[in-house]
Amino acid sequence: MREHQPELYALLPAGGVHHCVRRRDAVQCLGAQERVHQLEKIGSINIFMFNLGVADLLYLFTLPFLVHYYASNSRWQFGQPFCKVTRFCFNLNLYGSIGFLTCISVYRYLGIVHPMKVMGKITSCHSLAISALVWLLVIIQILPDMFFDKNDLKSSPDSCYDTTSNELIQRYLPYSIGWSVTGFAIPLLIILLCYGHIVVVLARKANVNPLLKQRCLKLVVILVILFSVCFIPYHVFRNVNLKTRILKQSGICHASFDDIYIAHQVGRFLACLNSVINPLIYIVGNDDFLMKLQHLSRRARLSLAGLSGAVLYRRPMDADADADSPSETRGN
Repeated sequence: MREHQPELYALLPAGGVHHCVRRRDAVQCLGAQERVHQLEKIGSINIFMFNLGVADLLYLFTLPFLVHYYASNSRWQFGQPFCKVTRFCFNLNLYGSIGFLTCISVYRYLGIVHPMKVMGKITSCHSLAISALVWLLVIIQILPDMFFDKNDLKSSPDSCYDTTSNELIQRYLPYSIGWSVTGFAIPLLIILLCYGHIVVVLARKANVNPLLKQRCLKLVVILVILFSVCFIPYHVFRNVNLKTRILKQSGICHASFDDIYIAHQVGRFLACLNSVINPLIYIVGNDDFLMKLQHLSRRARLSLAGLSGAVLYRRPMDADADADSPSETRGN
């Protein structure tokens, strides 16, 4: 006769709703709850860090083709459709980086200036939705660039311009200015307001953790360097260079136009450095990364101290053994 086993019920919180389940369902519910818990462990800011890394990978995809293009005296050999795809990925990296740096700044602002208001309200699901929205907005901004020609069929059929041909330059300039405002100027203003308020709050509060102050100030310095070096020259000289090209078509020429063109080329190079500076954001802005780095550093120091102690402990014994060897030889 089969022994009767009483039904086992468990009270499980799942997404804020408590379910009373039987034992045969408990394992499945626990598994689902564990997956939700693991998603929450990712952390809101780490999701933005991950997307920032994805944006950097997009630049690495374009790098071999752009290097080949400039090394071949600006002769594009992969076709105009792929030229547009390459420029699209480069812009997706650039403006995706700006977008997620803005998200990280707002997250830091809310966590430091308004911690009680947002405690428990910003979840990983919110961060995933915001990340998807950032990608969507960036794609909407840069998608019109795909419809502009990237070469001059008459003068430079093998070119791969980062803007457009001379025939479309007058239509491209208003788009470029609007793109610079929405994709760069507005995020820059948001970041300046966020970190400006953070610095004021940290300066006024005496009971704030000094380590937190130091990290926030480092992040502010890195972002200021990133925008000053990589983003501001690129956007300023891109639009100024477009204007000089329009003036040349009107028969107006100045000696400074060559300097503006050179500055535009330098600005494009500096814009590429954002993928080099971004890893500093990962280090300073990622709480879990810093904790793991400190843990590894502590373990390395302990291991080194133990190794040094073992070496110092063995040296006297080795010396005694060397001293005993001649006497043992004479005794034999």
